[in-house]
Amino acid sequence: MSQIGNAIATRDNGPEALVRQHKEDLTLVLPSHVKGETWMRLAYGALRSNEQLLKVATRNPGSLMNALQECARLGHEPGTESYYLVPFGNEVQGIEGYRGVVERIYRAGAVKAVKAEVVHAGDHFEYSPDMDQPIHKPDYFGERGPIVGAYAYGVFQDGSTSKVVVINRTYIDKVKKESRGSNSPTSPWVKWEDQMVLKTVARRLEPWVPSSTEWRKEQLRAASEVTAEQAGPTVINAGSAPAATEPSEPGGYDEGPIEAELLDD
Repeated sequence: MSQIGNAIATRDNGPEALVRQHKEDLTLVLPSHVKGETWMRLAYGALRSNEQLLKVATRNPGSLMNALQECARLGHEPGTESYYLVPFGNEVQGIEGYRGVVERIYRAGAVKAVKAEVVHAGDHFEYSPDMDQPIHKPDYFGERGPIVGAYAYGVFQDGSTSKVVVINRTYIDKVKKESRGSNSPTSPWVKWEDQMVLKTVARRLEPWVPSSTEWRKEQLRAASEVTAEQAGPTVINAGSAPAATEPSEPGGYDEGPIEAELLDD
């Protein structure tokens, strides 16, 4: 069979065909800000652009589907810096990147800024629990030395600062050790240590800041209930037309709360 014939056979019978077959299941769990067709094209593109990924996915298609399902559930685009598809041994691993964690925090809408930085041995760093934010002065043009820690915090919409999370090298090494194959040449811990440290500290920040679009939907629901309680019950006399309420703004009438789903652009 020619190379073109092999390519067509792989497309029609390989991992890409499996992904296409389960398109509805995968896109069904995507949040509203992710377009299904775009997401699917990225999934196909990730397989076509990485020969090793395609080989592993062909041998173990179940691991590919598990990774893609987790990617969709988190609302990330596959094969990007938000969510990596990494061939590891005989399976495909889905790895949420630092950018993916931060995106989920922003997506919740509670914070207007996320600050996360890696601290090197040559940096000037100060922090104590009575400080709102750390003082960090890296020498970007000097020899910064090895990574000794990292920190992260969020700035809420009202300008207040979340809890500041600080991790040291001991904690970083512990997380790295618990990551399977972290010493492998293909491991993200070897190839992109800075990014993995940033992701580690961002994950530690998550309990202190909302990181789900469900938070925003809950705020809408709560606001709707408060509005309904303040409006009180509407009394309509039998045999008479409903009384008009006072207009809530010029040219319009307040029709009470409506249920709405927040759509992210």
